[in-house]
Amino acid sequence: MSARRTLLRSLCAGAMMVTTSQLVASNAALAWDSVSPSCDNRRFLEDQARFENEERHTRHADLPEHVCGRVIAVSRARRTRSGWHGYFYVDVGSDISIRIVSDLDQMNAPQWPWVAKGDQVDVVGRYYFDNLRSQGIDWTHHGTGRSWRIPGYVIVNGRQYQ
Repeated sequence: MSARRTLLRSLCAGAMMVTTSQLVASNAALAWDSVSPSCDNRRFLEDQARFENEERHTRHADLPEHVCGRVIAVSRARRTRSGWHGYFYVDVGSDISIRIVSDLDQMNAPQWPWVAKGDQVDVVGRYYFDNLRSQGIDWTHHGTGRSWRIPGYVIVNGRQYQ
């Protein structure tokens, strides 16, 4: 049972006392289920720094992120075990860029590349951090799944693709 459901059941059952750990767990569940309605590079940079500073053997949870910035590089599309993907890198400030992964089979967009160096983008998706060399934002399309419930999108110079 989710932490949020446990907290709600406790409150509905007339429990007058809620522990700090229940509130923290509930807030974590809420954070996982939602993404900022506007670009929040500061939050992303804090999440990224936290993951980079944790022990190498710690399992990291995926987080919803809403970032924006200027495209600094675009890579060619590649076929992976889950289909065709396009890749580009966004400057999110503080001399940090992040890899954006777009599932081209899922997105309602023109033929790749539909983004170019210098474009201004707004991206909603799942931040994954496997290690320092393997991190990025994926699930940038409208689809959701059992492992990811938040629909993503990419806005390029004001035009939305999902």
